[in-house]
Amino acid sequence: MSRLFESLAIGQLELSNRIVIAPMCQYSAEAGSASDWHMIHLGHLALSGAGLLIIEATAVSPEGRITPSDLGLYSDDNEAALARVLKAVRAHSPIKVAIQLAHAGRKASSRAPWEGGAQIPSQAPDGWKTVAPSPVPHAKEEEPPIALDRAGLDKVRDDFVAAAARAARLGIDGIEIHAAHGYLLHQFLSPIANHRTDEYGGSLENRMRFPIELFEAVRAAFPADKPVWARISATDWVPGGWDIDGTVALSNALKARGCAAIHVTTGGVSPEQAIKLGPGYQVPYAQRVKAEVGLPTIAVGLITEPEQAEAIIANHEADAVSLARAMLFDPRWPWHAAAKLGARVHAPKQYWRSQPREFKDLFVGASTGQR
Repeated sequence: MSRLFESLAIGQLELSNRIVIAPMCQYSAEAGSASDWHMIHLGHLALSGAGLLIIEATAVSPEGRITPSDLGLYSDDNEAALARVLKAVRAHSPIKVAIQLAHAGRKASSRAPWEGGAQIPSQAPDGWKTVAPSPVPHAKEEEPPIALDRAGLDKVRDDFVAAAARAARLGIDGIEIHAAHGYLLHQFLSPIANHRTDEYGGSLENRMRFPIELFEAVRAAFPADKPVWARISATDWVPGGWDIDGTVALSNALKARGCAAIHVTTGGVSPEQAIKLGPGYQVPYAQRVKAEVGLPTIAVGLITEPEQAEAIIANHEADAVSLARAMLFDPRWPWHAAAKLGARVHAPKQYWRSQPREFKDLFVGASTGQR
């Protein structure tokens, strides 16, 4: 029996297998609202056979967007547009759907990657002034952000709570809070970005304070029987930055407050990062979090082969694997993994006829009879 295709519980949310589609920004929304592209993109991925689909980083406010074209969940129009997409997904797929709620902080007001990704000046028609823990820009040549005061912190918290309430109304199965990749909550955690001298800066306890307060607020705003978890960068890949010890401490603190899982990634807070790339290069961080925290742990990072994913689960390095680029390149990755590993996977009945003849029982519930 394939371990990758065993079920997994994240809180009370039961996943049919341990393959997670990672949140991947599409930079294709219109004033924060899901577009026809999202209907095609998320509908396509929902047919993949994965156990969980996490909707891309979704801004909790206009100023929290990475780019002007980021997906958002801060208005009635945003909510209605996403409801349209989710209705189609649910009608044709049993996949569980979570959403990643995010605020970009000082990395906001940027161009899309295919437009170069540079910061948009705040005085430009499509730009805005960014906010952060401290007035320290992401790159030296960029505009410094505005340091969040008490009112600013309260607004960010309230924006996350409002977005969580919208997610609940949409029937979303779970919320992932984005505390990674150099965005706002990661900026609070990392000494590279957080130079505060108040109760939200300095010591590890103080730097964790706002992310923990925000998690508590979101957890309280979302149905108790549905999970809330966090995505955390386990290292900044910069000496003196956020590290795995801090990640374990934060994960334990979140666990004590009802966090259902930890999605372990790395990097993103500094252009000076020196990442050591290789197959599964982030998995050891997930393995340590799993061992020392005991929550369901999701590993990500150059996991591309079914046998590699199977070994990660079988060797207790993580409880689930998260795929991003590999899933875009091969949106039927779970089908092909099931075929290689001798497992079964969900597929829409309209596609049952595609089952290769050598795999008589690949698709759950499949009947190949036809006129």
